[in-house]
Formats: sequence, C-alpha cells, structure tokens
Amino acid sequence: MNWRTTAKIVSGLIVVGLGGGIWQLMTPNEAKIDFNRLYGPEPVLSETVQEGFPSIVVAKVVGWQGNAMPTAAQGLAVAEFARDLDHPRWMKLLPNGDVLVAESTQPSHPAQNVTDLVGKWIMKSANGSNLSANRITLLRDSNGDGTVDLRSTLLTAENGLNSPFGMELVGDTLYVANTDSLMAFPYREGDTSIAAKGEKIVPLPSTAPNNHWARNVIASPDKATLFVTVGSNSNIAEGGMETEANRANVLEVDPRTKTFRVFTAGLRNPNGLAFEPKTGKLWTTVNERDQLGPDTPPDYLATVDQGANYGWPWYYWRQADQRVQPQRPDLQDVVKRPDYALGAHTASLGLAFAETARLGAAFANGAFIGQHGSWNRSPPSGYKVLYVPFNQAGTPDGKAPPIEVLNGFLNAKGEAQGRPAGVTVDKAGALLVADDSGNRIWRVTAAR
Repeated sequence: MNWRTTAKIVSGLIVVGLGGGIWQLMTPNEAKIDFNRLYGPEPVLSETVQEGFPSIVVAKVVGWQGNAMPTAAQGLAVAEFARDLDHPRWMKLLPNGDVLVAESTQPSHPAQNVTDLVGKWIMKSANGSNLSANRITLLRDSNGDGTVDLRSTLLTAENGLNSPFGMELVGDTLYVANTDSLMAFPYREGDTSIAAKGEKIVPLPSTAPNNHWARNVIASPDKATLFVTVGSNSNIAEGGMETEANRANVLEVDPRTKTFRVFTAGLRNPNGLAFEPKTGKLWTTVNERDQLGPDTPPDYLATVDQGANYGWPWYYWRQADQRVQPQRPDLQDVVKRPDYALGAHTASLGLAFAETARLGAAFANGAFIGQHGSWNRSPPSGYKVLYVPFNQAGTPDGKAPPIEVLNGFLNAKGEAQGRPAGVTVDKAGALLVADDSGNRIWRVTAAR
C-alpha cells in the first residue's frame, strides 16, 4: 500500500490524512495558564500534556491588505521602511547606515519520514514561503527620511549563499552564516554589490531534515572569534544523538585557523545574538521543545556562557523530559536554568538591545524581541515584537512586565498579515523589524 500523510485545518480541527482513505480528526489542546505567568525569570511550569501528534494551529498567511499595518505601543509610531521583499528574515546594520537583509527560508529537501512531511507542510503554511531566495539585499536611506531610496542585490546563490541568515562585518570582511557553512566575502564601505565568490570558513551541521536551519553569527568584542548558533535537527533527538553532532549549541569559530568548538550547549534552537551594553555579556533567544502541551515549556532569553549547558534534550528549565531515553541524571546538577521566559511556543527569534535606540525613556534599557509566532498552540502566541526591560545591573527586570512594541500581525480572523523575525536598531535610533511573511520591513519611532 502506498502510504502518504497530508494535513489541513478544517473548522479548527486538525485533519490528518494517513493514506488509503484513512483520516484522523484532532482538536488542539487548549492553553490553561494565564499567559502573563509564562513570562519572566520564574515562569509557571505546568503539568505536561504529552502529545503523540503535535497540536497544530497554523495561522494562514494572507499578507497586508490595503493600508493595513501593525499597531505600535503608546508613545510609538510605525511606518513602512521597505516592501516587496522575498521572505526577509534577518538584518544587519552597517557602519555607514546601510541595512543588509537576508531574504531566506529553509532549504528544500525530500521528506525523510511522515513527521518530516507534516513538518514541511506546517512550515510552508506558516511562513507563506517555500523556496529560499538565497539573497542578501542592501537597503539605503540616503537622505535620512526613514524610507529606502536605494535598493541593491549584494549577494546571491551565485556567490555561494545557501539559506543565509546571520551577517557580521569585521574590518573589510563580511561573514554570512549559511545553513551549511560560515562564509566570508570582501566588503568595502559603500559597496552595493559583491562579485566575489565566498570563502568557506567552516562547515556547519545541516544533515536532513535540518529542521532548525537558521544560523546566526556575531563577532566577539575583540573581533578575534565569531559565535555561531546551530539549532537541533529534531524536537528531542528522536532521530538519535548521532544526528545532533555539534547542534543545539552556540559554536565559537576561529576564522584564522578555520576551526570551531562548542561554546555553550543544550540550547534547542538559539537564534538571536546580542551583547548587553552594561555587562558586555552575550545573550541569545531560544525556542524550546514541542509536544508537551500549550503551556510548557516557555521559550527564553539566556546568557551565552563558556562551558554552560542548558540541558537539551534531557532537560528544560532544569526539569527532566521523561520522553528522552536514556535519562541523564548526571547532568541534573550542572544544567543551567534560563534567565527569562518569553512565553510558550512564541518562536522568539530577533534580539536587539536598546543601547542606541531613541524611542523614549520607557525603551532605554532593555531588549527588543521579534516573536515569529506559534504554529502549535491554541490560542496562538507570539506574533508580536516584545520589549523586555533590564535593570541597572544589566539583567532582566523581573518586576517590570514586558511591553508589546508591535502587535496586530494577526487579523480579526486569526490570519497572519505578517510574522516578525529579525530586529535591529538603525543609525537614527529607530527599531527595524523584518516581517518575513508580510515581505516588509517596519520602522518604529517615537511618536511626534
């Protein structure tokens, strides 16, 4: 018998076709915990609901219709910075004020199994995109009026791009984190295109299905090394730990010797990387595991510390995941607890500190987080840009609630007009937000 699996949403139910005319109806598990209790340094960790098949609540991508746009927090204003991009996922601000945008998504691959087939359908539905543009576009606001007046293709697949994501400039070298390699390109200030083929610095893990495909990169303060995020290849290593070699980590790369080592381990899917300005500590945003229910465990903010281990796949928030066998009780005392919860299944990606932002006193000391939004939670979570206040010690202020900087990415029908991903602060102090499903970049300023 030729078995195949498909899935779709019908009237709030998950309809899974197993082939041969067999269909299964599943109702998503409903959240029970007040979502506000899933933020902060001490989130509620509810009883788990082990799901053999994940709850699927995919917001259909419809894009921004007419004059629709996100809603900004009180005291802020939002405007369009650029449009008609192809899945703009991540950004990098250059010293001259130019903004680089990685237009990218997961590389195409044949489905490995039933789980992978369903996962490919989910991601295509949730992202509104199927094939990666494999492009880095340069955007320039020459007159400083807050809109792009020069747009140029800087790099493409012909230069060696393969689902690019993170970008970092060190001197006259532009580093790009492909899904399968860290690449280096020559760059001179003011360049609007690069003709050179990239130089491979190190290969990065990308074995199929390569579920967490995005790789970010940031230079150390002394510019001698580079930190690169590599997410896990699975939810909880169900394919075996041999498929997870050097994954679920932040790697430290030496570009001179073209070598790397694991710097921080046990991070299921780290994405954002940014240095907190007061302490100089490196922080990351991490997407936690699925199929334990709609409320557990929360995604999080964490410091990237040398030799630290956050527990994946055996632990989350220092709690053992009983699904992972054999267990690792020997790690119990060394596993590090995350610093700040960002809500369950929010898909928190973008991270930028407010050091150079000019958005008013309420947004002067903290972190901006781009929350891409859930695909497996009822009701949905994320689909917003969040601001986490920090204290004078350079750590999250647990007494001050997070602020929704941008909202309205879901319309009244629960459809996705857009999904925020990368965030950065531009040269004028405005916050830029990459909207990879709306194919826009939004610019947030202080209201006049």
